[in-house]
Amino acid sequence: MNINRKFLIPLLAVLCLAVGYASATIIAAVTQPKTNIFERTKNECPGVKWDSGVDSSNAVSPIKIEGDLYFAGERVPLEDPEVKERLERELQINTYWHSNTLLCLKSANRYFDAIEKILADNGVPDDFKYLAVIESNLRNDVSPAGAVGFWQFMKGSAKIYGLEVTDEVDERYDFEKSTTAACKLLKESKAKFGTWAMACAAYNMGPGGLEEHVKQQKENNYYNMYLNSETSRYVFRILALKVIFSNPAKAGFSIKPEELYQPFKYKTVEVDGPIASIADFAAKYSLKYKHIKLLNPWLRSYQLVNAAKKHYQIKILEQN
Repeated sequence: MNINRKFLIPLLAVLCLAVGYASATIIAAVTQPKTNIFERTKNECPGVKWDSGVDSSNAVSPIKIEGDLYFAGERVPLEDPEVKERLERELQINTYWHSNTLLCLKSANRYFDAIEKILADNGVPDDFKYLAVIESNLRNDVSPAGAVGFWQFMKGSAKIYGLEVTDEVDERYDFEKSTTAACKLLKESKAKFGTWAMACAAYNMGPGGLEEHVKQQKENNYYNMYLNSETSRYVFRILALKVIFSNPAKAGFSIKPEELYQPFKYKTVEVDGPIASIADFAAKYSLKYKHIKLLNPWLRSYQLVNAAKKHYQIKILEQN
């Protein structure tokens, strides 16, 4: 085939562009950008100055913090020496509790995107993502008292706030649905007690217990109240993580983006009837039983009887 020379160069240019575009598309598909939540959290404490106590000699020194710090948009009175001391205590613990804090940093990268969206959709401040961290370390743990999941709901309160809890379905283990339930509880407490810090305290000790303290102490400012050890530490544990997540390297945590746990990739399948065997259900999608359970821990049995024929969304892991 003869090609006129005056068309040859433009033709080659078009071919090169086409090949380049195809290559770029393939590379982009293979090397999808990784989630790195620390690109966002690094801006969460702009008015704070702190000395983490970590230096090149590995000598341990006390953590010092000053400046303007906010919880859920509410200023923390660090000028009060007792308040400052409570924060420094939690910073010290979480900075040097290396194994636990490191795992929280890695796990948060997997779950924070979804949690942040649910909080925003429900009008709850972003800082409450750290409440899930201090409650459960972002694991579906069960407490000695029987509280379950990321947000540590007891069975009774879970049902009040819209979560199904049966022998075969326990939505306390669904971190997205339990986040929505936690939003309802927190907003209710905020309306009752007036501030997000007090809503936090109510989440920990129960609204009834907190209401009695308010009555007896004639005080409704969390930072001015004398509460039990766990509740008096509660907001400060959240604040300590907020400060550390804003600058993990300053606290001595060196994590490469590729070392962070990435969100699971999945599609959803709706079922409105029984599943005789979850293992067989998984096999239909070339998956194993554990792949279904990892993304759907709210399925509490080897089957789903679903006598009421409810509609459930089951996440199906997409494997690379």
